[in-house]
Amino acid sequence: MRLERGGVAVDRRSLLQLAGGVGTAGLAGLAGCQGGGSKAENTPEHPPLGNYPVNGDAVTLGFNVPQSGTYAAEGRDELRGYELAVTHLNEGGGWVGQGSFDVLSGDGVLGKTVEYVTADTETKPDVATDNAEEMIEQDDVVMFSGGSSSSVAIAQQEVAQAQKVPYMCCLTHSNDTTGADCVRYSFREMFNAYMTAQALLPVLKERFGREAQYVQIYADYNWGKTMESSIRDFFTSSGWVELTSIPTRLGTTDYEEPLKQARDAGAEVVFLDHYGLDAANSLTTAQEILPDEVGIVVPLYNRIVAQNASKALDGVVGTVAWDTSASSDLSNEFKNAFTAEYGNAQRPSGVAHLAYAQTLQYAAAVERAGTFYPPAVIRALEDHEYSVGLGSQTMRRCDHQAQRGVPVVEGLPESEQSLGRFYDLLSVTKAVGYDCDGGPAAECDLGDYGD
Repeated sequence: MRLERGGVAVDRRSLLQLAGGVGTAGLAGLAGCQGGGSKAENTPEHPPLGNYPVNGDAVTLGFNVPQSGTYAAEGRDELRGYELAVTHLNEGGGWVGQGSFDVLSGDGVLGKTVEYVTADTETKPDVATDNAEEMIEQDDVVMFSGGSSSSVAIAQQEVAQAQKVPYMCCLTHSNDTTGADCVRYSFREMFNAYMTAQALLPVLKERFGREAQYVQIYADYNWGKTMESSIRDFFTSSGWVELTSIPTRLGTTDYEEPLKQARDAGAEVVFLDHYGLDAANSLTTAQEILPDEVGIVVPLYNRIVAQNASKALDGVVGTVAWDTSASSDLSNEFKNAFTAEYGNAQRPSGVAHLAYAQTLQYAAAVERAGTFYPPAVIRALEDHEYSVGLGSQTMRRCDHQAQRGVPVVEGLPESEQSLGRFYDLLSVTKAVGYDCDGGPAAECDLGDYGD
């Protein structure tokens, strides 16, 4: 991990040497020694809980993302979004002071400078768990975030509930995150697999007909399984016929055999329920093996996937978390701020947008609550109406799932692609979701606030 302070990265060993052997137990106190001493925020009605009260003039956030492995590219873009959010919280700019984030003023959060630590999940739940616990116990983070794998996100939110420190999910798409595995101390801005299938259904039925035959090739872990079941639930009930469904291991590089099975089964449409580098690999192979008349769908993809499979995007339909072509004041502001910070060659992806949005959502909730006390912050988030540039939406109280629009896109042929533009935005669905007693929410029991 590394602790960011004043724009300078300080590793843990150097900081401990600087402390003269104070040990990890004294690290939080050392970190708080800025300017004229230490400040403690505490009130009789807000007793100590998790990492509350916050001591010192600074507050620390934790960003736990894949920096190696299958989803490393997504992790790098998440970090860019997080770092931009911290810069804007401390210095102003971007969404700070605008729209749903008008409570933020650019002088930190509740007047405290925002710092952060990072760690590499390696896209492994056990590693992510260890990182999260270290961030909480040694770095005194008041909020942590990160994902790019639903198994990793679910593991982290279990830590959040146990330790009573809020977790803002970032990239996780499994139904279970805010369904069977939901917790009070976790919130998700990203839509889920159920909502993706719901958004794709009208687009794909119009394109391929009311009774198409399809095959699914899916990543055999939590997210892939919920994506597969959601596609089946919506499309089979609407008249489509599933010929077969084929599991593949996370990190697979050779998709030739499952794609030949899909072709030989007579599929008219093939769903590639993969993400990250896996999606780029399966999509590239699919364009080589499947006949031209077979439709290809990548239910969830993004700019990073598109960059790695740019020659294979033509006509591929899917959903994205966000895209630069989604025009609104907040979308345009984020796009401009991101490119100003990182250069035009680093066009923001939906992953970076999620990271930025969920960091500012937490900070704004703290400002609305007037305290870092976790139950008060959670209540400030629940049923809050806001926008992150995709229209009005709500962070629902019953399951902590954002009820929001879902951008549906279609890949462009390589000849029509340009810097940062790989697909056309077909539509942004409005208020895609489900009732609190239906869909994945029916399985959600959030648990206690801890106060």
